[in-house]
Amino acid sequence: MYAGAAVAVGLFGHATPAGVAWLRCLGAAVVLLAWRRPPRAAWRGRRLLLAIAFGVVTAGMNVLFYEAIARLPLGTVVALEFAGPVVVAAVGSRSLRDVLAVLLVAVGVVAIADVRLSGSFLGVVFALGAAAAWAGYILLGKRVAEDGDGITSLAIGFAAATVVLSPLAFGTGEVWSSPRMLLLGVGVGVLSTVVPYALDQVVLRRVGQARFAVLLALLPVTAGVMGFVLLGQVPSVVEALGTLAVVAGVAVRRREVSTRPAPEPPG
Repeated sequence: MYAGAAVAVGLFGHATPAGVAWLRCLGAAVVLLAWRRPPRAAWRGRRLLLAIAFGVVTAGMNVLFYEAIARLPLGTVVALEFAGPVVVAAVGSRSLRDVLAVLLVAVGVVAIADVRLSGSFLGVVFALGAAAAWAGYILLGKRVAEDGDGITSLAIGFAAATVVLSPLAFGTGEVWSSPRMLLLGVGVGVLSTVVPYALDQVVLRRVGQARFAVLLALLPVTAGVMGFVLLGQVPSVVEALGTLAVVAGVAVRRREVSTRPAPEPPG
């Protein structure tokens, strides 16, 4: 997932972040449609409307995420983005564990944001916008999962989002003149969307929700590692401590339940 994000950062010098996000959406739509070949029933009625909403929210989240990582280190953005799913998970719960989880994430987000507000206020705004979009993704993702085949719905949703967000294609200008850059742009959709989403389904079936929730806590760390290794981004002490607080909050939030969770979004 974050290897794909690192590739996307490398394209920002040739296309706008939103334009790269649109290429990711296009690449994911093409591959998913070819793979799933949605039946006619999936293209009509309530199921179609839900898939479109799901795809547009997910693609919008990707646009906000890319605008954020164009301005902030990858690990920092992922840590800020975690505010969305943790808050959604804790809403309506009064357990001490959930309160502690929200407090830890809040402390982490404030610590990271305090460091970054002076450097890139807009980057923080985009990252928190991506967090809100992730919350919407979780709510819609649960309904999509309950309605039928989540991957097929994602294929239809990304196809719709590619059309809805087509004005962003104007920001891809230089990419179309280079087959290599175009291939990288479409490849980002495969790396950051198709492969991670499919792997999520395998992991969820094998380990269940409780262990999967713990594994989610590794994402800010893996994003930080990829940012350091591939992009040379070194976090400050405060950013590192803030990221660890977010990781701790996600780990604390896990609960032993038997219901199937909403899928984790592509980052």
